Amino acid sequence: MTAKKYVVAIDQGTTSTRCILYNHDGDPVCSGQFEHEQIFPERGWVEHDPMEIWNNTRRAVGEAMASGDINVEDIAAVGITNQRETTVVWDKNTGEPVYNAIVWQDTRTTGICKELAGDEGPDKWRQRTGLVINSYPAGPKVKWILDNVEGARERAEKGDLLFGTIDSWLLWNLTGGADGDAGEEALHATDVTNASRTLMMDIKTLKWDEELCEAMGIPMSMLPEIRPSMADFRTARVRGALPGVPIRAILGDQQAAMFGQGCFRSGSAKNTYGTGLFLLLNTGTTPKFSDNGLLTTVCFQREGERPVYALEGSVSMGGSLVQWLRDNLQLIPNAASVENMAREVKDNGGVYIVPAFSGLFAPYWRPDARGVIVGLTRYANRNHLARAVLEATAYQTRDVADAMVADSGVDIKELRVDGGMTHNELLMQFQADILGVEVHRPKNVETTATGAAFAAGIGANFWDDLQAIANQRGDLTIWKPKMEQEEVDALYKDWKRAVRRSLDWEEAPEGDDVF
Repeated sequence: MTAKKYVVAIDQGTTSTRCILYNHDGDPVCSGQFEHEQIFPERGWVEHDPMEIWNNTRRAVGEAMASGDINVEDIAAVGITNQRETTVVWDKNTGEPVYNAIVWQDTRTTGICKELAGDEGPDKWRQRTGLVINSYPAGPKVKWILDNVEGARERAEKGDLLFGTIDSWLLWNLTGGADGDAGEEALHATDVTNASRTLMMDIKTLKWDEELCEAMGIPMSMLPEIRPSMADFRTARVRGALPGVPIRAILGDQQAAMFGQGCFRSGSAKNTYGTGLFLLLNTGTTPKFSDNGLLTTVCFQREGERPVYALEGSVSMGGSLVQWLRDNLQLIPNAASVENMAREVKDNGGVYIVPAFSGLFAPYWRPDARGVIVGLTRYANRNHLARAVLEATAYQTRDVADAMVADSGVDIKELRVDGGMTHNELLMQFQADILGVEVHRPKNVETTATGAAFAAGIGANFWDDLQAIANQRGDLTIWKPKMEQEEVDALYKDWKRAVRRSLDWEEAPEGDDVF
């Protein structure tokens, strides 16, 4: 057994950055967390300050270490997990970003994507990348920065600019940044799961596709090296941020949640209820392509082994819809209160909310859609709105689950769930009712960070094998379907009617029709 006592997960999410330390039993022992600003410069634009995220990463590490009174010598390895698709472009000589990070929810690249798709449509590169050409992946965001930030393209073509999703940005800074260390440049790398979210990686070869990069006008010199998820990412070299600790894993947040849920076998599935909703199904070592609006992504890869793939249904508005109810409408004092309000009424009062704030993601992929509230009468009150917010989460999950069953031909027998919203027991029961299957919640619902820690621990031989991790899921809370099928069918029928009313609202730039 290793003499080290802990592994560390750096979990950089859409709304905050956390650092959590885990012991050999797989239990979290201490943590630190800091939120960062959500920047909305224009309608449909969402940005983050990369420097704020980097500074918060160091603060979160420091807070976690101090709260547990832990020495860096006791740490075996660190794993990084991150919000995917969010795009940073920075100057390798100064370490300064040339623009704010463009967040995965941002829709400004819709016009660029229409041009890239051309007459062949958004599925044009699906067989090469596993993705739809739309505003979700990172590639079009890089193109937007190069096209719209003064001098950026010239600097990129000179080799001065680097691109990365948030994992690459953190890794580059952790391994020395612009200053490097002892004459060694900082490591500019990513892993296969994050690279598979860019629209620039060949999903089968796991290499950057030069033709696709050329089509988007992105110099290859900007791109990070692609490595397996569990690999050697050097050691941290920044004072105050785990100096000397080996970095042994990088996983996109939803793939990390799969890892934390123990979804290692083909056919296992989980749904994460975070800022968005992300349902993933392990499909084994061969990529499967969807006919029903799902994405093909890399699930994880151990060094020296074949990659494991997944089908994914991505929904942009999950917990962020509750935040909208709290922050924009100010109808609730805090996120937890939404359940209490929803319980004040027996049903939704005929009210449905379709949260297409950034268009509709899977399985519809309609960038023209916008959020709607339908079914309002004078009977409706804020409690009905709170209930409609929770129900929208379950309906969107049902949409994706139905597409997943249609693609795979395999019925989902149970749904493993994680993320902060799973503490909402009203939502979990309604989810079981609408899906008609059991919903299983593990003892520790923060499986994104747990997965990053487990992967790093495997890479550092802190744990022996995947099965040892699968056995650490802990006690489960289980919800079973209770609602009559006739009522389920009626509710879901009205949800689909509401979705149709959200479509064809937003026009593409210059009045062009959206695809």
